[in-house]
Amino acid sequence: MYAIVKKHPEPKAEITTLEVPKAEENQVVVKVKAASICGTDIHIWDWNQWARNRIKKLPIVFGHEVAGEVVQLGRNVANLQEGDMVSAETHIADGTCYQCRTNRMHICQNLRILGVDTDGVFAEYFSLPERNAWKNDPKLEPAIASIQEPLGNAVQAVLPKDHIADIAGKNVAVMGCGPIGLMAIAVLKELGAARIIATAGGFNKVRMELAKKMGADMVLSAREEDKNIVKIIRDATNGSGVDVALEMSGASAAVKQAFEALTPGGRVSLLGIFERPVELNLNDALIFKAATVYGITGRRMFQTWYQVKGLLANSRFREKMSWIITHNLPMRDIAKGIDLIKSKQTGKVSLEPKW
Repeated sequence: MYAIVKKHPEPKAEITTLEVPKAEENQVVVKVKAASICGTDIHIWDWNQWARNRIKKLPIVFGHEVAGEVVQLGRNVANLQEGDMVSAETHIADGTCYQCRTNRMHICQNLRILGVDTDGVFAEYFSLPERNAWKNDPKLEPAIASIQEPLGNAVQAVLPKDHIADIAGKNVAVMGCGPIGLMAIAVLKELGAARIIATAGGFNKVRMELAKKMGADMVLSAREEDKNIVKIIRDATNGSGVDVALEMSGASAAVKQAFEALTPGGRVSLLGIFERPVELNLNDALIFKAATVYGITGRRMFQTWYQVKGLLANSRFREKMSWIITHNLPMRDIAKGIDLIKSKQTGKVSLEPKW
C-alpha cells in the first residue's frame, strides 16, 4: 500500500510503499476513505521542537483524523463487521490504569495516540483496536466523518462535565478561529448561546468570515484590536463580561484576555497548546473571580462521541461542518495542503486517498 511516512528527523515526509497491516486479535483493518490534516501533523511534518520531544521513534506513518471502511476483523472482534464505516478515537488507552478504571480513559496514564505513537492514517489502510473504532452512519459524508475527532475536542471544550447550563442564554467568547475554534462556535450556536464573540489571529479574512457563518455575532481581529479586545467584549456584554470563555488559540495574549473578559463566577476552557509557559496573575484572573477552569484534552471516551453524533444528525449543523472543509486534495498532495494551512487562508483540509 501507499503511505506517507516520516522517515528522518527533518522537515519533510515521503510517499512510500508498505505492507498492508494485518488485524491482530482485537483489531480491525480500515480502508481509508477520507483523512484530514491536524496541527499535530504539521508539527510532525516540520519536525519542530514539539515533534522532536514527542515522537519516540521513526519511521512512522502519521495522521489521525479519518473515516474509512472496515475490511478485516481480528479473531476477537465482536461488534463490527466488514463493510462498516468507522472513524477513529485516537486515544488508545490501556484500560487498566487508575484513570481508565474510573471512567477517564481519555487521560490514561499509559496513553498512546494514533499517528503519533502508532502508525496512523495517511495511508491506504491502517489498523485500530476495535474499542477505538467509532461506527458511523453509512450516509455520513466521509470528509465530514473524518473531522469528528477535532469536532469532539470542540464539544468537550464547550461542554466539560456536561455544562449545558453554562451555554443556553449565556454570553461566550471564543479566543481563536482555527478549525476547532470554528467548530466550537457552531456548537455554541446550536446549544443556544445568547451572544458569541470570537477573536481571530491577525487579520484572517477567510477564518473571520467562516466564524460569522458558524454563528459568531461579533468577530474581532487580534492584530487590529489587540489592546481593545477586553473592552470591546465587556462593552458588548453591558459591562458584565462573558459567562464562558474558550481559549482555542494557544496564544499567551489570548489566555490573559479570556480571563480579563470573564464575568466573576464564570468558566474558562483551555484547549490551545502554548509554545512556552504563560505568566498569569492568578489572584485577579482566577481566585478573586471565583472562576472555574477546565483543561481540555481529547474527548471523553465515549460520551463526547455520542454528543457529536447527535449534533451531526442535524442537517443544518452538518452543512456548517462542510463549510469548514475549504479544500479537498489528493493525499499525494499533502505538502500543498500543509502549505495552505500555514498560510492561514483555509479552514480544514481534507485528503482523498488518491496516489
